[in-house]
Amino acid sequence: MKDPYQTLGVKKSASAAEIKKTYRRLAKKLHPDRNPDNKKVANRFKQLSAAYSILGDKKQRAKFDRGEIDASGAAARPFAGGGGGGFGGFEEVFRGFNPGQRRTEFRMEGGGDDFFSELFGLGRGRGSHRGPRRGQDILYSVSIPFLDAARGSQQKLQLDGGKTLRVRIPAGVRDGQQIRLSGQGQKGASGGRSGDALVEVRIKPHPLFERQGDDIHIAVPITLDEAVLGAKISIPTLGKPVSVTVPKGSSSGRKLRLKGKGIKSGKTTGDQIVSLKIVLPEKSDRELEDFLEKWRRSHGYEVRKDLKGS
Repeated sequence: MKDPYQTLGVKKSASAAEIKKTYRRLAKKLHPDRNPDNKKVANRFKQLSAAYSILGDKKQRAKFDRGEIDASGAAARPFAGGGGGGFGGFEEVFRGFNPGQRRTEFRMEGGGDDFFSELFGLGRGRGSHRGPRRGQDILYSVSIPFLDAARGSQQKLQLDGGKTLRVRIPAGVRDGQQIRLSGQGQKGASGGRSGDALVEVRIKPHPLFERQGDDIHIAVPITLDEAVLGAKISIPTLGKPVSVTVPKGSSSGRKLRLKGKGIKSGKTTGDQIVSLKIVLPEKSDRELEDFLEKWRRSHGYEVRKDLKGS
């Protein structure tokens, strides 16, 4: 399998952020939903996903860099010895090696017979010593509504081969977060265990709510009289609507905090931040205009003094 760094097109010195950014850009471009019935692109997408399953995981990347796993994520074949020369650090002495001869003399420290038997097809036969190999991880993507992500839900996911699973989406999942389904990836070889399915969650925007950290923000329109005189209004939340008091003399942009009405994250829960927005009537109101004209002449006040001199 191709080196995961080459598959993603990044240098070995690339940062985790750079790897993630490159993967997302390519995954978006090569996603099967954007390239239906294109087997070549689908195969490239799988290779990309397998590469990111290694380089996108700090521990897996470190194992690959140390040579403990190969490009498929399977444990690399262990070599005894740690010298600097020959194949894998073995000390070797060849005496007229010729693959065409029945007998070849050589000496290797650390089990070299097995290595060359596999490399040249001698002894028990080519590849006979290859052990179990873990299957590749496969990346999938699921797009879910904002409220399903905030509250938690179950989503249907169709795997390669037509198998359908119900995936539990935990409450408070973040956009781009991956959920690992153990053993639902590519089947392993030679008795190796199957890889995993990595489900990347994409959250659709909501027309009212916006998430910032674990807090939920919402802009709520109020009338002019509600702003001046105060009022009780109903406001939607992630659960049931709640009644909120608009204080007298509330300006547009004033924020009200609803404790514990945000996203639940572990043992803590964020808040809901309500931004008030004064909205005037769509149609002109002559009576209101006459009243304000008289009021302005006797009750004018300065609101832009902080802008002077800037």
